[in-house]
Amino acid sequence: MAFLDDAKQLILPYYLLNSILSISFLVLKTVSPMCNYLFPPTESQCELDMKQSEIMFFLLFVIVVRARKSGSVTMLAYLSTGFMYCKVASLILWFNADPRYGIIYVVLITLQAILFPEPSYSGPEKVVYFNATSLEEELNKNKKVVWIVTFYTVWSPSCVNFASIYAKLSAEYTLDNLKFGKVDVGRFPELAKKHYVNDTSFSRQLPTIIVFKNGEEFDRRPAIDSKGQLQKFIFNEDNVKVQLDFNNLYSECKKNPIKEKKEKRVKSE
Repeated sequence: MAFLDDAKQLILPYYLLNSILSISFLVLKTVSPMCNYLFPPTESQCELDMKQSEIMFFLLFVIVVRARKSGSVTMLAYLSTGFMYCKVASLILWFNADPRYGIIYVVLITLQAILFPEPSYSGPEKVVYFNATSLEEELNKNKKVVWIVTFYTVWSPSCVNFASIYAKLSAEYTLDNLKFGKVDVGRFPELAKKHYVNDTSFSRQLPTIIVFKNGEEFDRRPAIDSKGQLQKFIFNEDNVKVQLDFNNLYSECKKNPIKEKKEKRVKSE
């Protein structure tokens, strides 16, 4: 079902236009008669030269490695990662062929990004977005509330891919005493430092999910072992539910709801 849902989204303008932009250089360079018109006559006029072939193979290697590191496990996640690197490689190839083509390509990818951005999750979510002080305030406000908090950045592909999954989980599992929150470590790096989340561009800890019980950290993914080594974690829906024991957390919180204190009303005479 997940694959079919992903396949249906491929007809959206974002995916169609990005596919065209990603393969534009390869197609126009190797397919006649376009290559004869766009590129100067040489022995390899309608073929990739050695330098261009090396860039293409390097691009393929980067896409595979980065997709694996980012935990991209769905077709759409792979495509989103691939589009980014394909467009960068195509930009280099177009500028190398002719700076005028490179400028035109920049204009095209800019217009695509503005007019047809990547589709985002538009379903229900029950997520609290914390700032520099509100996280600690909530953790100490009522320690009977279990908080599941994601530390993320807007520039990380893995965080972007995980956002819709996290939103769905929040809508499914939220209770009065089981709540979901998010912290943008790009805006609040002091919180990342306090909770031992590496927020650099080479970080393998983005996103990081931390479960807080009684106001203190109870569990996290990706976890850190006794030797201080980060354990690899794939951020898909099933993994998060199983590894962080969502079903048992939900059952435990449901059986022990927060009892509201009855306030005595004093009538003024």
